[in-house]
Amino acid sequence: MASANNVTELIITGLFQDPEVQRVCFVLFLPVYLATVVGNGFIVVMVSVSKSLRSPMYFFLGYLSLVEICYSSTVVPKFITDLLAKVKTISLNGCLAQIFFFHFFGVTEILLLVVMAYDRYVAICKPLHYMNIMSRQLCHMLVAGSWLGGFIHSMMQVLVTVPLPFCGPNVIDHYFCDLQPLFKLACTDTFVEGVTVLANSGLIALCSFLILVSSYIVILFTLRKRSAEGRRKALSTCASHITVVILFFGPAIFLYLRPSSTYTEDKLVAVFYTVITPMLNPIIYTLRNAEVKNAMRKLWARRENSGME
Repeated sequence: MASANNVTELIITGLFQDPEVQRVCFVLFLPVYLATVVGNGFIVVMVSVSKSLRSPMYFFLGYLSLVEICYSSTVVPKFITDLLAKVKTISLNGCLAQIFFFHFFGVTEILLLVVMAYDRYVAICKPLHYMNIMSRQLCHMLVAGSWLGGFIHSMMQVLVTVPLPFCGPNVIDHYFCDLQPLFKLACTDTFVEGVTVLANSGLIALCSFLILVSSYIVILFTLRKRSAEGRRKALSTCASHITVVILFFGPAIFLYLRPSSTYTEDKLVAVFYTVITPMLNPIIYTLRNAEVKNAMRKLWARRENSGME
């Protein structure tokens, strides 16, 4: 089947067709991407150097921010540069590479969010055994497992796609390469491949979301026995994580757990989770977390003192 390929380059339709609207989008989205890289990069550095952020929760947060940078960078830089291009193209191999890394980092992030929920469950439901359970070795294993899970998932997606023949047309109806728009270009029936992608992507998102919801239901029942002050402190540490989970899983479940007919709304939803959400995560975690804000102040004060010397 691979020998039937005569398409080596794909044309991307983009988000909007109007050149003026594209220029406006460039002015809007470039600062958003830069804020994503700087904000998440700052969290990675802060978790690495701050002695007050040595707990497992911040260890996972540092990796989550690193994954956010990688996840956004698989799509957004090309998307932004394409906004200024008259003809938006990508090679077929480049398209497959983008699909691989997009799903790799996306599922790694999903699994990290599940790991962070488990960390909060242990911290709140088994506080006396927290440091014994969440040992440094276990934390490294959970992070490594998240990366491995993302890699296996992404390899499955690409192995499903590579054998498909692409003999024309070569116009992909999206602003980046994703599986469903690419399947539309295949010169064969892709029903089986579509079902495989649905099972691989949608069910991972749905099952992970159900695990997350279940863990927080258990946490909420446990908090009923705590004092009002204890409930407030516990909920404040969970609120940021819950917000990020909703922002990430909402669009993912919308896109992958329904049949696709038109991609207009899909593109707009995809903009939210590829461009906007990665920028919001560092804001959410820093604004709602007193320890992160204190670490930021200490890091800034240390920087000013070293500058004065």
